[in-house]
Amino acid sequence: MEKVIDRFIRYAKEYTTSDPESKTFPSTARQLDFADKLVAELKEIGLQEVEKDANGYVTATLPANTEEKCPVVGFVAHMDTSPDFSGENVKPQIRKYEGGDIVLNEKVTLSPAQFPDLLNYVGQEIITTDGSTLLGADDKAGLAEIMTAMAYLVAHPEIRHGKVRICFTPDEEVGKGADHFDVEKFGAKFAYTLDGGEIGELEYENFNAAMAKVTINGRSVHPGAAKNKMINAIEVGSKLMKMLPAHERPEYTEKYEGFFHCVGFQGSVEQSVLTFIIRDHDKDLFEKRKLQMELACRFLNEEFGQGTVVLEQVDQYYNMREKVEPVKYIVDLAEEAMTELGISPKIKAIRGGTDGSRLSYMGLPCPNIFAGGHNFHGPYEYVPVRSMIKAVEVVIRICEKVVYLKDA
Repeated sequence: MEKVIDRFIRYAKEYTTSDPESKTFPSTARQLDFADKLVAELKEIGLQEVEKDANGYVTATLPANTEEKCPVVGFVAHMDTSPDFSGENVKPQIRKYEGGDIVLNEKVTLSPAQFPDLLNYVGQEIITTDGSTLLGADDKAGLAEIMTAMAYLVAHPEIRHGKVRICFTPDEEVGKGADHFDVEKFGAKFAYTLDGGEIGELEYENFNAAMAKVTINGRSVHPGAAKNKMINAIEVGSKLMKMLPAHERPEYTEKYEGFFHCVGFQGSVEQSVLTFIIRDHDKDLFEKRKLQMELACRFLNEEFGQGTVVLEQVDQYYNMREKVEPVKYIVDLAEEAMTELGISPKIKAIRGGTDGSRLSYMGLPCPNIFAGGHNFHGPYEYVPVRSMIKAVEVVIRICEKVVYLKDA
């Protein structure tokens, strides 16, 4: 099982950050380079039907070693890391956590005062960053765990299992991880993403999600002669921000509470562009949020003139609960696997999304399982070693338990 750590550290050092501004798929060529290395490793550990397709998706098969008729199960993780923080020249640091602060460098300290979950791992080995990059446990921990579980099953044929399919996807962090996923070719009845956080997490609910791009066309006039003539696009953008409820932003919400989140504001007096993400677990509240954005923009056009504010709003993904609940036994299966391994399941809603949310709507029900990491997308990221080992064990146990399901 120590091989999962070696794999993770090796994967974490690969520069695979995706690019939200790219027009290509995948968004960065470096993901394709990493995919080639994963293909070689999958072949080396003994999997079959190993393939990297034209879009960079890596798939492979662990053939059944039992004559029992059971469903094909899949496991999915993503290769890219978030563009929110540097993922280049990652230097993982492994240490035994003895409590207190961890000084990552002269500017960055990982402290339980800000991150109290750290105290859950006193006495355990954890892997951190050096404070200059993210770590990439989202989702290279998932990659390493799936790869290690498959290698273990190949090496231990006495463990009975049905056919298992795996897929490593590109561009999940920029919302495109399922864009070219071929569900029919993948051939699984259901799957699990290993893209969750702390040990025990098991999720089959996520946000409904939309992106809103607001372009504000101002009117630039010399400030000395601007009265009743100038329209300052920056001021109009600020007014739009103030029209949205301040208490419904990510920093003020939790659990099932939705939000509006401005993730970008660029521009000048002549033109400004604001980018928002809109999130809610409840479908009706989600639609109301989108309408609220539309009405705010309409109001500003009435005040400053038609065409001043141009709104482009597009749905990104939906709450997978609608698609997973009819096959809830796949959630129960994972919960039972965790319990049997001495893990306390933490079933909760994801305040975000995974490839699995979109895959569920594409015909592949796909709950999410913990990969073990904390504080994703920044220099405070860390992953406990024990959590990763337990994730490997959960994958193996699920494969064992699927044998006892009737293949419909």
